[in-house]
Amino acid sequence: MSGKTRVAVIGSTGYGGVELIRILLQHPMVEIASVISSSSAGAPIAEGYPHLSGILADRLDPVDIEQIRRKADVVFVSVPHGVSAELSPKLLDAGLKVIDLSGDFRLQSGETYETWYKHKPADPAYLRRAVYGLAEVFGADVPGADFVSNPGCFPTAASLGLAPLMAAGWIDPDTIVIDAKTGVSGAGRGLGLTYHFSEMNENMLAYKVNRHQHTPEIEQTLGRLAGREVTITFTTHLVPLTRGILATGYAKLTESRTDREVVELFRQYYEGRRFVRVREPGKWPATKEVLGSNYCDIGISVDARTGRVTVVSVIDNLVKGAAGQAVQNLNLMMGWDEATGLALTPVYP
Repeated sequence: MSGKTRVAVIGSTGYGGVELIRILLQHPMVEIASVISSSSAGAPIAEGYPHLSGILADRLDPVDIEQIRRKADVVFVSVPHGVSAELSPKLLDAGLKVIDLSGDFRLQSGETYETWYKHKPADPAYLRRAVYGLAEVFGADVPGADFVSNPGCFPTAASLGLAPLMAAGWIDPDTIVIDAKTGVSGAGRGLGLTYHFSEMNENMLAYKVNRHQHTPEIEQTLGRLAGREVTITFTTHLVPLTRGILATGYAKLTESRTDREVVELFRQYYEGRRFVRVREPGKWPATKEVLGSNYCDIGISVDARTGRVTVVSVIDNLVKGAAGQAVQNLNLMMGWDEATGLALTPVYP
C-alpha cells in the first residue's frame, strides 16, 4: 500500500460507478482497493466495460461487509434507490466512511421519501447522520463527516441555478418553475423500450410530470435557503443525448433588477468555487461545453417586462450530477482541496 486512502466502489457496473472509477483512477490521493458488483461478482470489470482493458484488471468483488472493511477506508455506494437504505448503515457500523449516490438519505423526512420513492425509508438515526453534500451550497458541512448523501443530478443543476437568488431573498419562493432536459444515461444501463435508438432518436418527451422523485429534494434545498417551505413546479424531459442536463429556472423577482446585478450576485455567491462558471449577460451555456467535466455553467436573463428572472444551468449528469460531485465530497470530507483529481477539461466537440 502506498499510504493513499483506500476506496471501494459498490455498484461498479452501473454508469455512475464506472464514471467514479474513471475519475478515481487519476486521483493522486486515493487507491481503488475494490470494485464491487452484486450481479457480476467474479468477472473482470473490463469484461463488461472493454474501455478499461489494460487500465483496470480487477475482478469484481461481491458485497461482503467484512471484506470491504478489510480492504477500504471509504466506500462509494452507487446502487439503486431502496438498496442503500439497508446497505449504508451496515458499512457505517463497520467503521467505514460512506458517500452514498442513491436517493435514500437525501430527504430529511422518511415520510416524504416513501411518498415520492415508493420505498421503505431508512432508519431515522442514519437520516440525521447523513450530511447533504451539495458542495457549492452546503460544502461547509462536509469536512470531518463520515457519511455524505450525494445530491441527485436534477437537484444539482436546478439548485445551483437558483441558490444565490433564494439565499439573497431576490425571488418570490411561491413562483418557481423549473424545466429540465436530460440525456438517456440518466436512466442507467438497464434495458427499456423508451431508450432504444429507434424510439429515442429524433424524439423528445416529457416524463414523470409533477411526479419526479427529485422534486422534494429541490424543494428541501431551496426551503433551507429561504428559511421556509418552498413548493415548485418541476417538469423533466428526455432528449436524444447520451450525457447532459439543461435546467431552466423561472421565478418572480421581489424587486427590479438588471442582468448585471444578478450576474454579480451569482459571482459573489460562488466566489472561490471553481466548478461553477457564470456567463456574462446574454451568453448561454450548452451541455456540450461541460461534457465529461465537473463544471456547472450558468446563464442569466432578467425579463423587465414580466419582472421575472430566467436562469439556465448545465451539467454533465454523470460527473457533476453524480460521480464528480461524489469525489468533490470525498475531497471535502478528507480535508483535501475540493478540486483534487477533478481537473477534467470538458470534451469538445
